[in-house]
Amino acid sequence: MTAALGLPDPHRDAAFYEDTAIKRGLAWVVDVIAITSLSLLLTPLTLFTSIFYFPVFYVMVGFAYRTVSIAKWSGTPGMRLMSVELRDASGARFDLPQAALHTLGYTVSWAVFPLQLLSGALMLGTARKQGLSDLVLGSAAINRSALDM
Repeated sequence: MTAALGLPDPHRDAAFYEDTAIKRGLAWVVDVIAITSLSLLLTPLTLFTSIFYFPVFYVMVGFAYRTVSIAKWSGTPGMRLMSVELRDASGARFDLPQAALHTLGYTVSWAVFPLQLLSGALMLGTARKQGLSDLVLGSAAINRSALDM
């Protein structure tokens, strides 16, 4: 697949999207553990003041973690572990602005409970297994192993 071709067709190239919703869920668990650990490790660097605003600190650490890793690898470490990566509408890997927008959409979806439910339902129900942020940006998560096909 080249970037000029766009995202793979979900019917003709179904292997790209097979089990991505489940893999994204498992990747999310890995990333939550990593973000929690990172937040706790960084707390002493704030002279422990982050204890007083830990939820905000956690969201900030998570935002940076997701944005930087998606910009660098087109997926979080959890996604990489599950062999999933994000691609934009043209089929290219994410750059920093796209990663920040995707992470912002993810963060808003988690902050507003109905959007969280809608995003999960979309991942289970759309042909490309796209969450709400993916639909807005025209992106999708695909199986990395399918890239070798």
